[in-house]
Amino acid sequence: MQLEIMPRKKRLPAGRAPLLLLLCQLVRALDVPLDLVQPPTITQQSPKDYIIDPRENIVIQCEAKGKPPPSFSWTRNGTHFDIEKDPLVTMKPGSGTLMINIMSEGKAETYEGVYQCTARNERGAAISNNIVVRPSRSPLWTKEKLEPITLRNGQSLILPCRPPLGLPPPIIFWMDNSFQRLPQSERVSQGLNGDLYFSNVLPEDTREDYICYARFNHTQTIQQKQPISVKVISVDELNDTIAANLNDSEFYSAKSNRERPPTFLTPEGNASHKEELRGNVLSLECIAEGLPTPIIYWIKEDGTLPINRTFYKNFKKTLQIIQVSEADSGNYQCIAKNPLGAIYHTISVTVKAAPYWIMAPQNLVLSPGEDGRLICRANGNPKPRISWLSNGVPIEIAPDDPSRNIDGDTIIFSNVQERSSAVYQCNASNEYGYLLANAFVNVLAEPPRILTSANTLYQVIADRPALLDCAFFGSPLPTVEWFKGAKGSALREDIYVLHENGTLEIPVAQKDSTGTYTCVARNKLGMAKNEVHLEIKDATRIIKQPEYAVVQRGGTVSFECKVKHDHTLIPTITWLKDNGELPNDGRFTVDKDHLVVADVWDDDGGTYTCVANTTLDNVSASAVLSVVDVPNPPFDLELTDQLDKSVQLSWTPGNDNNSPITKFIIEYEDAMHEAGLWHHQTEVSGMQTTAHLKLSPYVNYSFRVMAVNSLGRSLPSEASEQYLTKAAEPDTNPTAVEGLGSEPDNLVITWKPLNGFESNGPGLQYKVSWRQKDGDDEWTSVVVANVSKYIVSGTPTFVPYLIKVQALNDVGFAPEPAVVMGHSGEDLPMVAPGNVRVNVVNSTLAEVHWDPVPLKSIRGHLQGYRIYYWKAQSSSKRNRRHLEKKILTFQGSKTHGMLPGLEPFSHYTLNVRVVNGKGEGPASPDRVFNTPEGVPSAPSSLKIVNPTPDSLTLEWDPPSRPNGILTEYTLKYQPINSTHELGPLVDLKIPANKTRWTLKNLNFSTRYKFYFYAQTAAGSGSQITEEAVTNVDEGKMAGIPPPDVGAGKAMASRQVDIATQGWFIGLMCAVALLILILLIVCFIRRNKGGKYPVKEKEDAHADPEIQPMKEDDGTFGEYSDAEDHKPLKKGSRTPSDRTVKKEDSDDSLVDYGEGVNGQFNEDGSFIGQYSGKKEKEPAEGNESSEAPSPVNAMNSFV
Repeated sequence: MQLEIMPRKKRLPAGRAPLLLLLCQLVRALDVPLDLVQPPTITQQSPKDYIIDPRENIVIQCEAKGKPPPSFSWTRNGTHFDIEKDPLVTMKPGSGTLMINIMSEGKAETYEGVYQCTARNERGAAISNNIVVRPSRSPLWTKEKLEPITLRNGQSLILPCRPPLGLPPPIIFWMDNSFQRLPQSERVSQGLNGDLYFSNVLPEDTREDYICYARFNHTQTIQQKQPISVKVISVDELNDTIAANLNDSEFYSAKSNRERPPTFLTPEGNASHKEELRGNVLSLECIAEGLPTPIIYWIKEDGTLPINRTFYKNFKKTLQIIQVSEADSGNYQCIAKNPLGAIYHTISVTVKAAPYWIMAPQNLVLSPGEDGRLICRANGNPKPRISWLSNGVPIEIAPDDPSRNIDGDTIIFSNVQERSSAVYQCNASNEYGYLLANAFVNVLAEPPRILTSANTLYQVIADRPALLDCAFFGSPLPTVEWFKGAKGSALREDIYVLHENGTLEIPVAQKDSTGTYTCVARNKLGMAKNEVHLEIKDATRIIKQPEYAVVQRGGTVSFECKVKHDHTLIPTITWLKDNGELPNDGRFTVDKDHLVVADVWDDDGGTYTCVANTTLDNVSASAVLSVVDVPNPPFDLELTDQLDKSVQLSWTPGNDNNSPITKFIIEYEDAMHEAGLWHHQTEVSGMQTTAHLKLSPYVNYSFRVMAVNSLGRSLPSEASEQYLTKAAEPDTNPTAVEGLGSEPDNLVITWKPLNGFESNGPGLQYKVSWRQKDGDDEWTSVVVANVSKYIVSGTPTFVPYLIKVQALNDVGFAPEPAVVMGHSGEDLPMVAPGNVRVNVVNSTLAEVHWDPVPLKSIRGHLQGYRIYYWKAQSSSKRNRRHLEKKILTFQGSKTHGMLPGLEPFSHYTLNVRVVNGKGEGPASPDRVFNTPEGVPSAPSSLKIVNPTPDSLTLEWDPPSRPNGILTEYTLKYQPINSTHELGPLVDLKIPANKTRWTLKNLNFSTRYKFYFYAQTAAGSGSQITEEAVTNVDEGKMAGIPPPDVGAGKAMASRQVDIATQGWFIGLMCAVALLILILLIVCFIRRNKGGKYPVKEKEDAHADPEIQPMKEDDGTFGEYSDAEDHKPLKKGSRTPSDRTVKKEDSDDSLVDYGEGVNGQFNEDGSFIGQYSGKKEKEPAEGNESSEAPSPVNAMNSFV
């Protein structure tokens, strides 16, 4: 337990004596440990005004503590209540609580009265408040006959409720037969007394079920009054018969239904008085009648209304001030006002006060010989009377105590002894209530004891106050001092503050404040000490706060909140919305440091707060979410100022959804001519809510409005009412008027007709007028229906006409139309262009000239001239063949043109024709011209065949387009070494009639590059290139390694890929098996001494890879490859056209992807033979034999 007196603090400066706690011994309130002797203390009791439910057992509480445990007794209505004589009453064991069993028998009213409990032991007696026990009551309404109420429209009306008196008072409300609350407003409202007030009635107030209900909360019952019928009629509804049979007294009121100034219905008169008790709610009411409905205002005459405690209820007809005090007394004025006048009512308010404590008496614990005081101070209006009791007996008649002296509201004790122990009661009362307080004086002699648990651990956040408890008890009152650390050094620094209850305060705890603290309590009877421990933790901080966000409705937003904290503390992150819990909605997701809100809606806008909590501290950070969207559509469209050609449109803007409206778009629909189709009318600023619209005649208008903000356009509003404008003559004439003939003898007049919106009235027609431009004829006119074309027949061919088309309707004609020019129908031209001349510019381009035809012969609009030309004969072959004719058109009146893209050395024919809108005229006489020679195209092909060590043969096909007579061919070639460097270029001329040429005296095993092109008298054509390699000279083969050819490397790379394929592995296995069988056959035949096909083939080819068998042991020689340094013959066995001849080896390892040293062209074509002839070298007079090549052995059997 701890000392309860804490208001005063003692701060010890640095360098002073050890930190001591000297407690004031004048007024002390101690909680005495329960193991020590002490007088009784009431700990729990029923309320003073105790209303019970008569349907349940009665429980009257009285609990107390003391040592020894107290005994209990009761009084009822001021006399002893003997519970043993009443079988329905029992006392709860170990307490003084009464339990009265009225459920089995008995009535609650029997036990109604004033009860008081007394708890007593050897040290004194404590008493409870006077507990007034009353059963709750919910009586029924008295039956009454309610006559229907009939009154005129506009009169005032009060429907009385007058509920039965209940305990506690009921809650009143008005409903109908369907248990629906009746709507209330400034005109109709319920008063504080439960009556229903009508400032003026309307026809819609007519109903037969105005029912007042009273709800008794204590018993949870509702009582209902008989329904009241109200009928509101107007004077016009009363016919003479009814008026003759009714007099004014039969109406609820005789007041006129005309407009009238306000009159108060409650309270009555100009002034009234209101009294209220301190601490309650002050409710002032003013309800007025009048027509129009009055508005109520409130003022305080001699001051201002308290801002934070003033509330308006019931449409400002009720003024409420909560926690009212004496300062709220004064005059309050309510004003009822309507356009016809105002009235005033002054309410004088007096605030009284039941007694309330200024200083209630506190328990005193004194040691023998000490002094003390009990102080009892209270206030009220009127001021309460203070009286003292001792152990429940008025102090005037209580046993004398020489240590006690009474001085008004104070009892002074001097030199107390153990017999001075007692319980004193202070009673403060006035006419509005009383206060009763028990305070004991307990005389004890006890050594100090520390009540705070030993080794308590305190954890505090750095830079915050640390409070270390040292609750203690002792009598006399001990002194307390604090030490820090194991050495027990006394605290002398001024950073510490000692409280009178023993608590040590470190105002700003730092990391070095961590440690063990010891408090020591001493009095003359002994000493006690206790150790506590202090740990300082780092503060929790939000290092990444959520940020303000703007998101469109339906979007997703994420708030981030990163927290840094002491490593020994575990924080919990909580998110709040508007300081409340997040909605229970799956759209809200909390994941680690983030809060994600998906599919954001309007209600999601607000303030989101991240709260980081640990066991020691908490921090928070907030951010606002603004949900934006396109505006809501405008509403309440209204048309005013309706004129023939204008109207005023007004509307109410919808919610801008947190993004200001920048403009409004107004559209219209013409329900008469284009129903369902909306057109743009105009736009106005977002600050406007009206627009003056210009209208067209004879249109059935409907309007709608759309609001626009930065996010887009709202949905359209509901359509306005329709407005049909009056008919008028057309304002405009048809557009796009044209006159063109479809035949040589007619004129077709066309135009774009007016739409229904432009017609301005019914009966839309067109007046079509025409006449020849160059004649003196009068206008010919015809009125046609609402069409877009009129045909004039019998016109001369291609004559200019003046045309006009005018709109008219049933009201009149449109303004005079504009005149346009047109022409009657065209006919084909009659004359061909003359004097056609051709100038050949070069082998592919010619220029044509001609004379124009006379304008009259064109008989239409001149479109231009058209040249037909075609290639008729080849100059080189002299064989005529007709080609497709080509056409070039030259617009307008041009008399010359260029013919591009001609073929050189060709024979062409052309003619020229004039063109009008109808078609072409006759052709001019054909003109023939020839194009000169040009350079030829490249030869069609070039192949290198039959390579030898010193020669290559070239074969080619002539150019596909010689473009003249070929004069010769030019062949240029040069060698390429192993580093791809080019050698000297050789230039050779070849006759034009050749298609084959052999080059001799070339270097063996050398790559050559060839450049080949044809020539005509006009020059050289495009070239074709090729490369080839001469064969290896067999006489120089020995010891010369094969040249490194790039293409061979490419093929080797390709072989590696093939070798990894399953089908290739299987094929090679089959080949190996076949070779093994062949070798066995060869071996058998060899042993027999006969010739066999393999041997014959070896002799025929003299393959260097096939060596004779070793005669000494009869075994085969080793297979030789490039790694044995036995070069292959490099003679090319593959022609340069990349085809392998059949007579060459079909089954070489190269074909199967195994040839390592085979030669290839640059594009990958194989040009070398894997096995070639190798010269034999003598060895000691005998030939060295090797086993035959497996490849050639296989070839021998193919």
